[in-house]
Amino acid sequence: PAECAMFQCSGCWTVLGDSLHLCAQEERRLGLLVCYRVTNNVVWEDSLMIGLEGALLGCAYNVLSCQSCGSNVGFILYSAPRDLAYLRGLFCFFKDSIICYLLEKQIIIQASKVNFPAVTLEE
Repeated sequence: PAECAMFQCSGCWTVLGDSLHLCAQEERRLGLLVCYRVTNNVVWEDSLMIGLEGALLGCAYNVLSCQSCGSNVGFILYSAPRDLAYLRGLFCFFKDSIICYLLEKQIIIQASKVNFPAVTLEE
């Protein structure tokens, strides 16, 4: 419980996932929390989007939304350059779009201000 958290939509506080399914943090360009499993409150578009600028330039991805309020909370990469290939097929939450409920401290904090233990899929 010391490091457990629930990930919630910052718009409506719907539970989207938890830190037990956290498998990577991507800080360099994207500011992401990456999970291999999410709740049924996360929905994604069937159609692919193509990144035309920024960190997702040239990437194909599905947009992740909160089912309750419709807020864009992240993406699932379908295709990506080599440096982002390790994120393909995973649920990538934008830290700026979610909040965390820290179980042990019983507080809510912006995900961008939380440092979880180091986990990485890059290797």
